[in-house]
Amino acid sequence: MRGLGDPRLDRVLAALLAMQRQSWEQGVTAHALLDLGRDGEAMLFADAAVTRQHPDGRLGDVSGEDGAVNGAACGEAVRHAARTDPDDRWTGALDRQLDWLLRRAPRAGDGTLFHLLGSRQVWADSVYMVVPLLAVCGHPDRAAAQVQGHRRRLYDPATGLYAARWDEDQGRLEHPPHWGTGNGWVVAGIARALRLLPHWPDGLRDGLARHARQVLDACLAHRRPDGLFHDVLDDPGSHVETNVAQMLAFTALTGATDGWLPPSYGEVGRDLLAAADRQVDPYGLVRPVSGAPDFTRPGTSAEAQAFHLLAHAALRRARLVTPTADVGSPG
Repeated sequence: MRGLGDPRLDRVLAALLAMQRQSWEQGVTAHALLDLGRDGEAMLFADAAVTRQHPDGRLGDVSGEDGAVNGAACGEAVRHAARTDPDDRWTGALDRQLDWLLRRAPRAGDGTLFHLLGSRQVWADSVYMVVPLLAVCGHPDRAAAQVQGHRRRLYDPATGLYAARWDEDQGRLEHPPHWGTGNGWVVAGIARALRLLPHWPDGLRDGLARHARQVLDACLAHRRPDGLFHDVLDDPGSHVETNVAQMLAFTALTGATDGWLPPSYGEVGRDLLAAADRQVDPYGLVRPVSGAPDFTRPGTSAEAQAFHLLAHAALRRARLVTPTADVGSPG
């Protein structure tokens, strides 16, 4: 495999590819490969996701996974494969995944998708898993509706932050803390959806962009002096966490490049990514992050490795775009 032009990024990628991956981790890794222009490797990831597609349509299903929506993160790579090689292996697999999301996956009465099978919980993570795919596959209204459904349940207007999980049956938050990675999933999911689909129905794009900026600004208010964050953003007693900085860097750089954030956010994104760069060890592992497999303690994770690459791909893309006049500054 050819290098990425940066020995440190090569180590991050090598460490990522050496890790065992669940369905969403397979998807986020494929996103990084696509954003870095590694289309051939992304095809291989699509092939693996289709090989492990569950009969109900969930891509990348690994035995024992109970995720209802995580496999949808693999859909973008499968769409890439279908556009590269219009064979029914790809188009049929993508149609089955979309049919699962649009019609058959478990959901609340208003259509908001539940994150797990056998549980009526709404998770912040789902925004990243489903919103970009729905948008790029021609369902922007349904994509925006998922953001709104998650926002109604998880967003705290007083702090501008998202809680992690909501229990639909109990009608209350199941996990109220403002988990940094959960907020990262929300803003990165919106940023990715806005990038993949430049033209939205009237009002939807601006509304999503405004909300992403609100959450991004609320997260940035909790930056530590070293540029990183705590695992629970507003709990300094929780462990230091690096992946939040990477997810926010991806969002800030993408939004500044695409014009829905002022150009000054590009510098914020670069600062966040520089802080994350300092956390890469000699083996290419980004640490400490909310660690796999249960994400309750500091460690390493495939998603953090992938977001390091996604943020660097966003930086490379930003350098190709001439900035326009600044119209504001980060909150």
